[in-house]
Amino acid sequence: MLKSNYSKFSFECGTDEAGRGCLAGPVTAAAVILPKNFSNSLLNDSKQLSEKNRNLLKPILESVATSFSVAHIYPKRIDEINILNASFEAMHVAIGRLDCVPRFIIVDGNRFKPYQNIPFETIVKGDGKYLSIAAASILAKTYRDAYMNQIHEEFPMYNWKQNKGYPTKEHREAIKKHGITPYHRKSFRLLPEQLKLDF
Repeated sequence: MLKSNYSKFSFECGTDEAGRGCLAGPVTAAAVILPKNFSNSLLNDSKQLSEKNRNLLKPILESVATSFSVAHIYPKRIDEINILNASFEAMHVAIGRLDCVPRFIIVDGNRFKPYQNIPFETIVKGDGKYLSIAAASILAKTYRDAYMNQIHEEFPMYNWKQNKGYPTKEHREAIKKHGITPYHRKSFRLLPEQLKLDF
C-alpha cells in the first residue's frame, strides 16, 4: 500500500523522471501534487505496471491531481550538461510549472539539486512507496513514450515505438547500420568501443 505523504506539509509534490538510460530522445520528468485523501488501488511504480494500465491511469491522475506538470530535456541539452544534471533540470522545470508552489518535495532516487529553497527528501525506490512519486513516474513515462512514438514516424528504422530509445540490441544494430539522428545523445556510448562512430 503506497503512502500519501512523507512530510506534514500540504502541497507536497512528488517528482520522478523517465528515459535516463536511453540512447535517444529526451529525459522526461513529472511533478505531481495529489489531494490528501487520494487513493487508487492500481497506482504503483510505473515499471511495475503494463503499458495498458499506465495509459489507463494517466487521465485519472491528470483529472484528480491538485496540480501536475511534465517537462522534456532534449538530447542537445543532455549532451551539454550530462544526463544527471539534465534529470535534475527536467524535475526543476516540471516543479516550476505547477499551478501552486509546493511546500515540500519528495524525489525518487538518492540525489537531487535543491529547488528554490523548498525543503525536500530523496527516497530510494520512492515510486513504489509514495503515491505522488508513483503518479509522477507514470506521467513521465507515458508522456515520454508518446513523444518516442511520434519521432518513430520520422525514423522508423530504429523502432523507437518498441524500444523507446533504450539500448536494445536492435537499436544498436540500427545505429551501426544507419548512423545517428538529431534525437540521439552524442555524449552516450551509442555503440560498444570496437564499433566507434565518427561524428
